[in-house]
Amino acid sequence: MQNKHIEHIEDSILTGDLSAIDLIYDPTHISVKMDGSPAIVWGTDPATDTFFVGTKAVFNKKKIRVAHSHDEIDQFYDDEVAEILHACLKYLPRTDQVYQGDFIGWGNGTKFGQNTITYVFNEFVTQKIIIAPHTFYFDMDEQNDLREMTAFPLLQLFDDSSKVKWVQPCVDRIKPEGVSAPNINRDVVNFLDEKTAKVCKQIINAFIREGKEINDALLTEIFGCKYLANLYMMVIEMKEDLIDSLIISDAPRSYINGLQIKQEGFIISDEYGDMIKLVDREIFSAANFNQHKRWAN
Repeated sequence: MQNKHIEHIEDSILTGDLSAIDLIYDPTHISVKMDGSPAIVWGTDPATDTFFVGTKAVFNKKKIRVAHSHDEIDQFYDDEVAEILHACLKYLPRTDQVYQGDFIGWGNGTKFGQNTITYVFNEFVTQKIIIAPHTFYFDMDEQNDLREMTAFPLLQLFDDSSKVKWVQPCVDRIKPEGVSAPNINRDVVNFLDEKTAKVCKQIINAFIREGKEINDALLTEIFGCKYLANLYMMVIEMKEDLIDSLIISDAPRSYINGLQIKQEGFIISDEYGDMIKLVDREIFSAANFNQHKRWAN
């Protein structure tokens, strides 16, 4: 997939693409979705063959902001984002690849919170910076352009250095035997076109922001089809069952407003690298919507 927003699994079915249901029952890869900020992209720029750092702005179609030096960081970025990128340029290991991860915090402590979740580590982190890597990019068509690279879930594990602490939780799954994806009767469901689906997603997000319960009755009003509402709720239940079956190790403890949670969420992908996210939206997304954003990526 090209670098783009990763869809909530329940939202992905609104236009009639039900591939996510099969993915719930047979994901190729599952990873923890970490709640760091800003997103950091780094590696070797295929256009210049030199090391760079940046935020997701390196993928902008018009105002691309790829920093190959400390001077370029100051040219493209401001304030704490620039400070973080200066440290990344200084401390991240040089590589021929292109990676993306989330900045979890400055080291020298046990408790870190850049965004909505506060992470607590069992051991004192002595490194300068903490990064949760999750994606690598490949120049499939050899266009020598970061904006045209293809994203894949990261399977490689990085070794900590004296300067960089990597956060890469492991996810195992208790898979029930003899359970497969259900057959969905598409004939009774009035799926939405892309434009209508986008509006409906915005309405759902607004209700989540307000703390309203998402249920069949509310969704039927939004979609205008009770069968689509039923399917949407069924996918949420499937998502919750999958999350409950996951066992996470090598991860810091996660808290929202003092309440310990399992994690922000999870990313599941297939053998082709297509990714979709599983998030408890009534807990994490509601808190995230109402959190004051320190910066935009």
